[in-house]
Amino acid sequence: MPIPTIETLRLILRPFYENDAQSLYNILQEEGVLRYFPNPTPPALEKAAKVISDQLEQWQRYGYAWWAVTLKSDHTFIGWCGLQFLPETNETEVGYLLGKPWWGKGYATEAAATSLQYAFTQLNMKQIIALVHPENKASIRVIEKLGMDFVDATKYFGMNILRYIIEKDRYLDDTSIGESR
Repeated sequence: MPIPTIETLRLILRPFYENDAQSLYNILQEEGVLRYFPNPTPPALEKAAKVISDQLEQWQRYGYAWWAVTLKSDHTFIGWCGLQFLPETNETEVGYLLGKPWWGKGYATEAAATSLQYAFTQLNMKQIIALVHPENKASIRVIEKLGMDFVDATKYFGMNILRYIIEKDRYLDDTSIGESR
């Protein structure tokens, strides 16, 4: 199955290219970008390249994964967003990571809303979760804008997180959710 490219009002969600590794690496080196991730140490360039190859493999295995996110205006690579299968819990998570220059502009909400739309309309998924560090207030705001409901505080990936869920019917019935609709 070819990986789809989706355009939103301001963004393009497209397949990763091998040459995105340097751009991803640069974003991952930015101070604070990985602050709330299980491993906040910025990876080597080879690891950034492996993340990309792993995501391309996920697309082949599950029919979904992360997209590279670029600005529609000039095609600047700004991060990633998409869906991730969690084999440990048999759930699918919506996630995103953007470089600092693109924080606070609504891009994460726009990309994540598009990912949910894809999950529910193209993949016919019944529910999607979001996982967030309790201190990551900006990501919590994005998740709430997506219409996701807090479920519990638990542990994933060896760290305390907040878990949110949205069901397909609620997402498709609520036209106020997200910014890309």
